[in-house]
Amino acid sequence: MGERFATRARVVSRALAGALSRRRGDAREPRRVLVAHNLLLGDTLMLTPLIAKIRARLPSADIALLAAPAYLPLYSGRPYAVRALAFSPARSSTTRALLEEPAFDLAFVAGDNRYSWLAAALRARHIVAHAGDRPAWKSWFVDESLPYAREPQAWGDMVADLLDGDDAPPYSPRDWPAPGTAPFDRPSSCYAVLHVGASTPLKRWLPERWQMLASALATEGLEPLWSAGPGEEPLLDACDPARRFARATRLDLAQLWHLLRGAELLVAPDTGVAHLGRVTGTPTVGLFGPGSAVVCGRGRFWRDVPWEAVGAKTFPCRDQRILFRRELDWVRRCGRSTAECAEPRCMHAIAVESVLEAARRVRLARHPEPPPTR
Repeated sequence: MGERFATRARVVSRALAGALSRRRGDAREPRRVLVAHNLLLGDTLMLTPLIAKIRARLPSADIALLAAPAYLPLYSGRPYAVRALAFSPARSSTTRALLEEPAFDLAFVAGDNRYSWLAAALRARHIVAHAGDRPAWKSWFVDESLPYAREPQAWGDMVADLLDGDDAPPYSPRDWPAPGTAPFDRPSSCYAVLHVGASTPLKRWLPERWQMLASALATEGLEPLWSAGPGEEPLLDACDPARRFARATRLDLAQLWHLLRGAELLVAPDTGVAHLGRVTGTPTVGLFGPGSAVVCGRGRFWRDVPWEAVGAKTFPCRDQRILFRRELDWVRRCGRSTAECAEPRCMHAIAVESVLEAARRVRLARHPEPPPTR
């Protein structure tokens, strides 16, 4: 709490102190561009369409992307020549370092508009964000408010639309240089990464389904490799109590990047790891229960990536229409807590055979069958 209060105090005092003297402008030819947010891994990676578009539109601009300190290794190769700057409200030292940055000409705020205050504290001349955030004080420093899409669309594409002009070229794994990494044990065989962890129990698949999937993949010539985040090892024990297959745990994100890049397949719930599979170009099957496969889907930018969402297209209790505190008629998702939902029936509805069929399709997308010979 103390660190967060220190962060808030620095940002608010700096933003308010500079309110009267702030140089505002339309920033038609910005030299320094900021992307401000405080998002989880998957949402941070979904900002890539905006980063790519800024780079395409402003090839010589200095682009700075805020990111949680743990995510910085992923950006060490500087995809799209972006500078990833550490920011965590729980670590006031990151705010102090940011306030040493020279002023920014243009800033985009993604998700929560409260970070427009941070952009103002960093002396951004023109701040752009999506309209409709609540309460209104969050948007006091926003100079240009744009609505979210009225029709179904991937969130990454909607964020990219904060910048006028044509889309960036669709993503290719060649656009993301491999991050440096410490050595770790890598599988020598053809393998599939099965990541069972999730940010909430309501996104977890049944252990017996994971076990059935692993056995089926093994019969198809793919060596299953279990994956989970820190503290999630008990989930692996439930999925594979006999320890038939190897495990990859306690990897940092750069190591995980390399592990996924070498995999023939990734299967994961709707989490940051599933989005990382998109970045590495790994054939990926995302398991969607409470989340929206439309909002988190490939959209325009990721359309060439072998990635597919599996889950019920409609589900009775996936009925909330809120996205980052904005109400959108076409959104269908569920953000309920475990106190409100006893068990994730939407995840239980995902059949093993549906996942296997999707896995075959995404693998085929990476390795198309050769044309028949005559």
